[in-house]
Amino acid sequence: MLWFVLFLAYLFEFANGWTDAPNSIATVVSTRVMRPHHAVMMAGVLNLVGALVVGTAVAKTIAEGIVDPNIVGLETIAAAVLAATLWALSAQYFGLPSSESHALVAGLLGAGVAKGGLAALEWDGTSKSLTGLITSPLGGFLMGLLLMVLIYRIFRRVARATVARVFGRAQVASAAFMAFSHGTNDAQKTMGIIALTIALNEAETVGKVGELTIAPWIIVSAALVMGLGTMVGGWRVVRTMGMRMTHLEPVQGFAAETGAATVITVAAHLGIPVSTTHAIGSAIMGVGATKRFSAVRWGVAGQVVAAWILTWPSCAVLGFGLQKVFSLFG
Repeated sequence: MLWFVLFLAYLFEFANGWTDAPNSIATVVSTRVMRPHHAVMMAGVLNLVGALVVGTAVAKTIAEGIVDPNIVGLETIAAAVLAATLWALSAQYFGLPSSESHALVAGLLGAGVAKGGLAALEWDGTSKSLTGLITSPLGGFLMGLLLMVLIYRIFRRVARATVARVFGRAQVASAAFMAFSHGTNDAQKTMGIIALTIALNEAETVGKVGELTIAPWIIVSAALVMGLGTMVGGWRVVRTMGMRMTHLEPVQGFAAETGAATVITVAAHLGIPVSTTHAIGSAIMGVGATKRFSAVRWGVAGQVVAAWILTWPSCAVLGFGLQKVFSLFG
């Protein structure tokens, strides 16, 4: 079971990098500032760097704050991770941006209830995840909108061609910042899952769960796997995020990426698991709305938001069901 759970954890991390690649590169590709494969390579490398250099606050939230390690078992972790992975890959197939962060948390909650009832749930990490559920899209939208308004004010008398040239270069930096921030938050979730898995496996020998430690090998391996996943690139979601939701120019791509990355990086330092998808998707809506409200294709945006809303109940039910199935073989 240990190796099975670790396999699922790394599969989830690869899928996370693969399906979340659009968060880093959708705008820079849609504005034609970077070629797709160059953008993906940059995102993969900076995902790795972000995961390695920022702390493990989010990892500890996932490992200790969602379910009680003394009640759940390895099969619970397997059920939660598999539920989140299936959801992520399904969303990728249909070209919908999904939140692997919330998929994982919801899967843990559902599997935890199936294993030990409500007593298996921890409020501390769950409350942080719910905080992220609200602040990530709201913060992304407001940051994108405010940055765009500020840029309009500063550059209102500058020639359009000059603005396009300046922000064409600046958007490379903002895309790099977005990729880095993605690594700071998303990679940590699998780190937490791996640390919890190791602790639960050791508990079967000593009889109780010891202190959860995010070992260096966990940090490096999770970062590498997510970086590889990002290099594959989720091209269907790139089209949805960067082209179908609203028309973006380099200046708007810069504002969206910078706003979203700022929200994600702050959340990582506070130990709040947030959805990078929610942050960048909402930031794109925010910058689009500054042109005119109708500039955002709200039908497409509505489909994206519907996928976000469905993530929690769907993954909780999947986690619950998979826990019941795995328990038959325990």
